[in-house]
Amino acid sequence: MAVALFKLPKWVKRNLYKGKSFSDLTDKELADIHRKLQRFKSPDPEVSVMIPAWNEENNIFRTLSSLANSRTKRKVELVVINNNSTDLTQKVLDKLGVISYFEPKQGITFARQLGLERAKGKYHLCADSDTFYPPGWIDAMVAPLEKDDDVVGVYGRYAFIPENDYDRAFFWVYERLASVIIRLRRLRREHINFLGFNMGFITQVGLANGGFKVKNVRKFDNAIGSDYYVDESEDGRMAVNLMKTGRLKLVTDNKAVVFTSSRRLIAEGGILEAFKSRFKLHTNRLSEYLKGKKI
Repeated sequence: MAVALFKLPKWVKRNLYKGKSFSDLTDKELADIHRKLQRFKSPDPEVSVMIPAWNEENNIFRTLSSLANSRTKRKVELVVINNNSTDLTQKVLDKLGVISYFEPKQGITFARQLGLERAKGKYHLCADSDTFYPPGWIDAMVAPLEKDDDVVGVYGRYAFIPENDYDRAFFWVYERLASVIIRLRRLRREHINFLGFNMGFITQVGLANGGFKVKNVRKFDNAIGSDYYVDESEDGRMAVNLMKTGRLKLVTDNKAVVFTSSRRLIAEGGILEAFKSRFKLHTNRLSEYLKGKKI
């Protein structure tokens, strides 16, 4: 996995708007993002890119900026599902001219399900509002779905953007260890690898097999160790549902590697605490990854 050890890629830096909130953007910056996003309003799209958002006014414009720089010739609709935000998220979306739907029921499951039901594209790509997407992401994710009839779902790899002066190299080590776990889980528990900020599937298969519906709806950060942590996730449930019809595929193309916020790790007490809790979790589940478990 050729991800920068000490530095963030240039394409990430271009979309960071470091030190700026949405209100700090210049008219020129706003106009540039707005103009580029207008390409992704196809009335008859091949690809639907769906992003749930809850109180993300100062994050989502960065995500949208990265997606605005996508290099694809495919017809695409880019849609944000505003999940009952109480901040200025909707104002940001309106200012940038983004298609959006409002989901009043609180919970990422409800937001993703609404996006699925409203999607017009043959292919459905899931993104998150605190993640950066490389220019070739759309095409790299769709390619396996298009090429192999047996593949109904895809998922990509990821790296973290440091916060609070953490060194990028420290995250690089964490990511290398996570990549080992990902490959172990491919043996018997691949659905756990299916993460909502970097995954895709054939829309009709997802709809027909049950979508994102789960028994317990998780909150957006879902930090491990918190009182509100929910083990069952809507993305994992979607993966299980997809596997009723076909198989999942890990996209190893570097063009599908996304950079996501490290705020969930921070919420778990910082990268060291997050590493320890996840190491314990995965150690306890090792036999499950290798031998399988009833889903």
